Amino acid sequence: MHLKDCRALITGASGGIGQALVTELLASGAHLILVGRNVDPMQSLAQRYPSQVVVVKADISERDGRETALAAAQRFGGVNTLINAAGINCFSLLEQHDEQGIAELIGLNVTATLQLTHRLLPLLRQQGRALVINLGSTFGSIGYPGFTAYCASKFALRGFSEALRRELADTRIKVLYFAPRATRTTMNAANVVAMNDELNVAMDDPQRVAAKLVEAIRREHEESYLGWPEKLFIRLNSLLPRLVDQALRKQLPIIQRFARSKP
Repeated sequence: MHLKDCRALITGASGGIGQALVTELLASGAHLILVGRNVDPMQSLAQRYPSQVVVVKADISERDGRETALAAAQRFGGVNTLINAAGINCFSLLEQHDEQGIAELIGLNVTATLQLTHRLLPLLRQQGRALVINLGSTFGSIGYPGFTAYCASKFALRGFSEALRRELADTRIKVLYFAPRATRTTMNAANVVAMNDELNVAMDDPQRVAAKLVEAIRREHEESYLGWPEKLFIRLNSLLPRLVDQALRKQLPIIQRFARSKP
């Protein structure tokens, strides 16, 4: 897609990868609707690009929030791109989770994403061609201790992307799945960063990830995975999962120690 022709609705644009992505897209001439619960971080971008940005305060995990997002897209004159970047994370052992926390994580990362896509598909169908981009994770392909609920949500998102791509194969809508590795954003608490440092796990800057995502949008890559050796581990996990089991078993005491510590 030519970015000057991009008219996108983006969730999760208030921080981390989302905000870096918005900056990249605006600099390339795209026109954007930024949807989120906390609009303050997005207002500065709206002031810098008043002719390219509309900021919408809405909670997409609520029906009213999704209706607000749809109404904004209709007032915008339609959109040809939906970028599902909203999500939350929780690093802890499953037994440390509470039921409400699990429900909220799955509710935003999976249920709300499917529901918002469902609401916007008729609008996307009206375009000459359109994109749905789902922001996944390496943890959508590799189950990792300490991130059980988050992995479950990203595995689900990857499956959703694959199924929807096949469902829309006879339309002008393409579905892209973009999976970064660990990224230095506020989504990762201090104990996650400390654990990654001890395990020598690389963490990318949001700006680098955003640049790669913009390239995936330009080229309309159906699936993109970032990082080495993460790409190798994803392949090994699909072909020889016991090898990955053994590698992670060696890391387990370190993961447990940090997961039990307070962030």
